[in-house]
Amino acid sequence: MIFEKMASEDYEQIIFCHDKTSGLKGIIAIHDTTLGPALGGCRVWNYESEEEALIDAMRLAKGMTYKNAAAGLNLGGGKSVIIADPKKDKTEAMFRAFGRYVESLNGRYITAADVGTNPEILDIVYQETDYVVGISESYGSSGDPSPVTAMGVYNAILRTAKEAFGDDSLKGKTIAIQGCGSVAYSLCKHLHKDGAKMIVTDIDEDAVNRVVDEFGAEKVGVDEIYEVEADIFSPCALGAILNDETIPKLKVKAICGSANNQLEDIEKHGQMLKERGIIYAPDFIANAGGVINVADELLGYNRERALEKAAGIYDQIGLVFDIAKKENITTAEAADKMAEERIETMKEIRSNYIRTEHNILTER
Repeated sequence: MIFEKMASEDYEQIIFCHDKTSGLKGIIAIHDTTLGPALGGCRVWNYESEEEALIDAMRLAKGMTYKNAAAGLNLGGGKSVIIADPKKDKTEAMFRAFGRYVESLNGRYITAADVGTNPEILDIVYQETDYVVGISESYGSSGDPSPVTAMGVYNAILRTAKEAFGDDSLKGKTIAIQGCGSVAYSLCKHLHKDGAKMIVTDIDEDAVNRVVDEFGAEKVGVDEIYEVEADIFSPCALGAILNDETIPKLKVKAICGSANNQLEDIEKHGQMLKERGIIYAPDFIANAGGVINVADELLGYNRERALEKAAGIYDQIGLVFDIAKKENITTAEAADKMAEERIETMKEIRSNYIRTEHNILTER
């Protein structure tokens, strides 16, 4: 079953990581390395089953292939997950053991932060491998990528608003935000500054209350967020939340947020949104700011350069909308098409035969 899934979607490698002493149970999924080494964060989550963890790792890894390609990065897609309670099971030993597994791949996979990890945790991983980005700024690194991810999503929301309403002003617009974590919190700063009204929810009451207290947002229940009257819905929690059950409930003109893999089924649910006239900004385009930021470390980190490239997400989202309208396809399909065409182009370039003296000699 696993090999069938790998073959059908062109996955290159799955690595199962176990360490008895630390209790590490992890999975590293490498989807595609056509453009370069696979880069993607390490997620710590209390998965209900090993199968659920594997599915998540594979889905996220493929998403990173498309995200990195569409962002113009010379990187492939990978992702890692660790099966653990992010609030109580994380230890130094666990992350050092994980770092050794990353090191054993000799650069095929570069890890970074994701749900349940942060620069301080990555500092521990860094003790065992150089193939990690997003470590603390004290190491000359970029630090927490959340603010840059949020800035990219903010630019994507601006372009999405222009598509939906004719201009990119957010003043007086209502944004329904699902999730109040670090990215969403930084995003709320931008939205509040622009005069947007926010309706928010999260399973973490402290996170919700912080946004309510600081930005005057309205709080609703976790399940109520899908039915609120708003201009834009911004999913900033976990994925697969746009599905058969939730899409009919939506009372918005557009969707743009930071969560990965928002569509439970890309083809089916992308089409459902199109039929309802809801403009969807594909997540892996909108949330690419974080990976753009940490990827810049591989060049010798320059924050100004990283921020400038992340601001370009405004134009990237616009290009997706243009492709979708021109070809009468969903925006999800348009984003995939844009990423796939870059991968295929680079694959053809790299396969070009270069005739050298060595080749001539061996041919004879």
